[in-house]
Amino acid sequence: MTAGNERSGPKSGTRKGDAQRAARLKAALRENLKRRKAQARARTQADASGPAHDSAGFVPEKPKG
Repeated sequence: MTAGNERSGPKSGTRKGDAQRAARLKAALRENLKRRKAQARARTQADASGPAHDSAGFVPEKPKG
């Protein structure tokens, strides 16, 4: 019989490609963050360009005269 603490799967700890995988993930996350910041800046600039267009054509109530 085998002891209860032995496993037949992969061993814990560092593996051969862990450092490379971590570097790829780090670079991908950094690029994703840059892209999201650029999108947020573009949205902010679009919002600051002027008042929103009222395409529905609603107007405030006119005073009865």
